[in-house]
Amino acid sequence: MSWDWELILWVWALVSVMSLVGLCLYQLITLSDLEFDYINPFDSSARINAVVIPEFLLQALLCASFLLTWHWFSFLLALPVTCYHLNLYLKRRHLVDVTEIFRSLNSEKKYRIIKLALYVTLFVIVIYRLVLTAVTLLMDDEDVNFINSRTL
Repeated sequence: MSWDWELILWVWALVSVMSLVGLCLYQLITLSDLEFDYINPFDSSARINAVVIPEFLLQALLCASFLLTWHWFSFLLALPVTCYHLNLYLKRRHLVDVTEIFRSLNSEKKYRIIKLALYVTLFVIVIYRLVLTAVTLLMDDEDVNFINSRTL
């Protein structure tokens, strides 16, 4: 894989992981607002359900991009959440039910906190790989320029 494509992959992964963190935080804030009675159950479930499918799709695309570019560690880190999302979707339990939201509030919050921890871990790894790729690409360009200037 060319370093230019490698850099593009990590920039895209950074934007994707930042979006996933944002979506997960949005869901947690909405659940917290519901818990403290700042929002009614219908509005909170409608807000959460509106971002569930985009989050699932973005997570699946990120996981697939790691697989297709042979980044095994990142792929294996993203795979459990992707499989869990697929399992929820196939069992049709991916949407928050308005009538059951108060009963499942604690479990929904715990689920999203665990996802947030995984997304933050993935964020740190993506930042590290992005910086590593950019520095390596920059150093390779400088070495080529240095060698070309010495041979003239």
